[in-house]
Amino acid sequence: MLTVATWNINSVRLRIDQVVRMLSEQSPDVLCLQEIKCQEQQFPAKVLADLGYVHQAIHGQKGYHGVATVSRVPLCEFSRFDWQDNGEARHVGVELTEGEGAGLVIENVYIPAGGDIPDREANPKFGQKLDFLDRMTRWSEQIDRPTLLVGDFNIAPLECDVYDHKALLKVVSHTPIEVETLGRLQDAHGWVDLGRQFIPAPQRNYSWWSYRSYWRQKDQGRRLDHMWASPELAPKATAHRFVEETRKWDQPSDHVPLITEFAL
Repeated sequence: MLTVATWNINSVRLRIDQVVRMLSEQSPDVLCLQEIKCQEQQFPAKVLADLGYVHQAIHGQKGYHGVATVSRVPLCEFSRFDWQDNGEARHVGVELTEGEGAGLVIENVYIPAGGDIPDREANPKFGQKLDFLDRMTRWSEQIDRPTLLVGDFNIAPLECDVYDHKALLKVVSHTPIEVETLGRLQDAHGWVDLGRQFIPAPQRNYSWWSYRSYWRQKDQGRRLDHMWASPELAPKATAHRFVEETRKWDQPSDHVPLITEFAL
């Protein structure tokens, strides 16, 4: 059995106590973090190693973005792609090298949010997001190994993945062009959306809430975080859940962790 978690932590140094608590309570074998917001030498590596997560692949950046994968299972860093073509730290891939999961590739990605205006000409960040996805799509076409793609995709693809489909059609993260572009990425490798495999639409399955709606105590969520499996890996997934209780912790991230279990 192998258990993999993904979590946009929104500053790992600010929320390291929450990471420690989640790892202690949920005990995943592998944790993929996004938006760590620190350089590699600032990452709280020792704290996590002391919990047994001694195998670490960290792609950091000063103050922004950044991803890290930490594991109790031996791994080696497999790749770092600059799909935004601007040097931002938004991806790290690892290969598990021992145990039941040996040979499994885990790709940890933080797709750009895309700014506030869903127009490539008026908002270059939106264009960068679409281009990022297009580059990932071309990469996906070449994958020939069992792979798990996880992270903050910053897109809620289904109507039921947001609290109000009609109200959000022109809001970045749920616009038709983003959904279509993400769909091409999914089709390029036949990725299986594990979130909806185990929690079928239209069941509620949010992973992100704006801090504003949290303070208003409104359930205005979106499913922005995802775990996708290669077609040959997906049947080996045995369970999937989201850990919503982290929203009630002090100074929570605006995202909650997702966890999938595999029988390998």
